[in-house]
Amino acid sequence: MLYYGVFWLTIGLVNIVVQNLWFGTDLTTAFLSAFPFFALYPILGASIWFIIKYNSLEEKDLYWVLLYHLIAGSLLNAIWLYLGFIFIKLVDESYLQILYDSLPNKIFSGYVMYTIYVMFFYTINYYQSLKEKIQKEAELKALIREAELNALKSQINPHFLFNSLNSIASLTLSAPEKAQEMVINLSRFMRYSLQHDQDEAVSLADELENIKLYLSIEKVRFGKKLNPVFDIEEGCHRCQIPNMILQPLFENAIKYGVYEATSPVSITTTCRIKEKHILICIENDYDPEAIRNRGEGIGLQNIRQRLSLIYGSADLLKLTDNKTSFKVELLLPKTIPA
Repeated sequence: MLYYGVFWLTIGLVNIVVQNLWFGTDLTTAFLSAFPFFALYPILGASIWFIIKYNSLEEKDLYWVLLYHLIAGSLLNAIWLYLGFIFIKLVDESYLQILYDSLPNKIFSGYVMYTIYVMFFYTINYYQSLKEKIQKEAELKALIREAELNALKSQINPHFLFNSLNSIASLTLSAPEKAQEMVINLSRFMRYSLQHDQDEAVSLADELENIKLYLSIEKVRFGKKLNPVFDIEEGCHRCQIPNMILQPLFENAIKYGVYEATSPVSITTTCRIKEKHILICIENDYDPEAIRNRGEGIGLQNIRQRLSLIYGSADLLKLTDNKTSFKVELLLPKTIPA
C-alpha cells in the first residue's frame, strides 16, 4: 500500500511540474487539474481490486463480467467526478467552469483509468492464482511422492518377514537355539525398520548396521555358506542415503548367490567417495549352472522406482553380470535432495 501511494504521489507531482514548466499553467490550476486524477482516483481505484476478486473470468460468463464492470465503472466515475467537483468548489469555485468544459474528456479518461486498473488487477489476481495453483500442485506431488515411497518401502518388510518366519519354522525342530537367535535378531531388525520408516534419509553407517543385522539373521539359516565382507571408506559413513535402499540388494545376492551354492559365497560390499557422490558396490559369487534365467526381481525394480522418485533418475543403479559373479553399483549424491 505504501508503494502504491508513493507511486501515484510521484506521478501527480511530475504531472503538476510538467504542466507548469512545459505548458505554462499556473501551479494552482495545475494542482486542481491533477488532483482528481492522481489523488482521488487512486483512492477510489483501490476498490476495483475487490470487484476483480469476486468476479473471476474463470468462474463467471464473460458477458456478465463485462456488464458488471460497465456498471461498476460508471458508478465509480460518477463518484469520482462528484468528489472532484466538491473539492474544487471548496478550494476555488472560479475553477468549476474549467472542470465543466473538460467534463467529456474527464468521463472518457475515467473509463480509460478504470480499464487500466481492471487489467492491472486481473493480472495480479491471475499471478496470485497461478502461484497458489503451482504451490498446491507441488504439495500434491510431494504427498503422492511420499505415498509412493511408503508403498515401495512397505513391499520390503513383508517379503523379508515371510522368508524369515519360514526359516524360523524349519529351525524350531532341527535347531531350536538357532531359531531363538533368529527371532531375537528379527525383532531388533523390525524395530529398526519401524523407527526409521518415516525418515527417508539415514546415514550410511546406520543403514550398514541394519544390513549387518539382516545378514546375521540370514547367517543363522545359511551358516558358513554366507560370508559377508565390508570395505567402507571412512568418509562414506556420514553420507545420507535412502532408508532401506540396500536390503533388497543383499536379499537379491543371497537369493541368487548363496541359496543355490554348495560352497561358501562371499558378498563383498565396498564404498568409495567420488567427488560429490558415493559409489556403493555389492558383489556376490554365483554358480552360473544353478541359475538359468536371471532377471530383475521385485527388489531391483523397487530400487529403480525409489531412485527415480527421490533423485529424479533411475540410472544411478548399474548391474554387471560377470558370468560367475554379479555386481550392483549405486552412485548416489552425498545428500538426499529435499
